[in-house]
Amino acid sequence: MKYLSAYPAPLVAQVRRLMDGGQLAPLLVKRYPTVHAVRTDAALYAYVGELKAAFMRKADPLSRVSYDNRLHVVRHALGTHTTISRVQGTRLKAKREIRIAGLFRDLPTEFLRMIVVHELAHLKEREHDRAFYQLCAHLEPNYGQYEFDLRAYLCHLEAGGATLWSVPRPGLAGAADAGRA
Repeated sequence: MKYLSAYPAPLVAQVRRLMDGGQLAPLLVKRYPTVHAVRTDAALYAYVGELKAAFMRKADPLSRVSYDNRLHVVRHALGTHTTISRVQGTRLKAKREIRIAGLFRDLPTEFLRMIVVHELAHLKEREHDRAFYQLCAHLEPNYGQYEFDLRAYLCHLEAGGATLWSVPRPGLAGAADAGRA
């Protein structure tokens, strides 16, 4: 249970018991029944922009926000915040980018909000310290619970559990039905 390694042993044991008893998946689905509608990079950019405008108006602007399907596997991260410096004439210009793991495309709104808040907090606080997590809690009061539940879900997936939320893809169902006719 590598995703829960920083949590107290009794809490990890409780999650393990829920997983062993087959109760974790139904609990998560009951707690988070619906999936968000933020599917495209443009919609994600707009979603992040709304949160940033509501809480962090004076922070540096974002030049790019996108889903990255390789992120979880390659960097062992669920989201990244990067600053890219480029020379423009005699000036050095910095562009900020946020990339969110493609896994979040098919998860509940709360999990997407949690990772977006995490990456937005990096605009102000670089390190994962007390000030960083206080900012996360300010942006999303339930940040800690959402992060824990997401980590429990990742443990469920790592143990070979089924994906709990699925989103019907437009055009895919019709194509499969047409092949049977």
